[in-house]
Amino acid sequence: MKTIDVCLSPELMHLYDVRNRTVVVVDILRATSTMVTALAHGAESITPFAKAEECLEMKYRGYITSGERDGKKIEGFSKGNSPFEYMDDQVRGMKIAFTTTNGTQAIEKSKEAKEVLIGSFLNLSTVVKYLLLGENNVLLVCAGWKGRVNLEDTLFAGAVVEKLKDYLGPDCDAPLAARHLYNQAKGNMIAFLSESSHVKRLNRLNIHRDFEFCLTPDQYKVLPKLKNGVLVI
Repeated sequence: MKTIDVCLSPELMHLYDVRNRTVVVVDILRATSTMVTALAHGAESITPFAKAEECLEMKYRGYITSGERDGKKIEGFSKGNSPFEYMDDQVRGMKIAFTTTNGTQAIEKSKEAKEVLIGSFLNLSTVVKYLLLGENNVLLVCAGWKGRVNLEDTLFAGAVVEKLKDYLGPDCDAPLAARHLYNQAKGNMIAFLSESSHVKRLNRLNIHRDFEFCLTPDQYKVLPKLKNGVLVI
């Protein structure tokens, strides 16, 4: 039986040998949700950057520069990190350079994996189907918040583990903990997350609709994959 594991923070990545695994990076609020949305709406590619300075330089090569630090759009960038900024024709056929506080850092730490996928509730069923049919053991990497564990990424990991529980065995207790947490929350994830730290940050920025949208399952059927350092579908 294939196995599945959950890395609750990128700071724990040193505990995992990812060279023969499929890694799914998840940053529900909001990086991976935004990436999925942009590619679903016709963006040609997304190049993730850990460093904002390197990302900004890409505007001179015709890229849309996008991203945030601490939830706020970076000064000088074209777009921020709300999925609603990527739903119009402005991104169709465009190349996007993207950097965020947590999500792109998690991608950077996952690059040695056999393959890297981008997961969100927005493409949950597509992710699950791919992992079910794939040959590799799976590691779900939660982006968290500046190295700390957060609830929303853990809930997504738990949702994946729950849907694959009859086909992929847990490597340790982290998948079990995530699954139990998801089963407790799935009836009303918005209410369950209402006191979570990142939701409070977004509320201070008046980004309420992002929160609800990013928790909505199966809006898109795209599955972003990292190929030669670039996310494509």
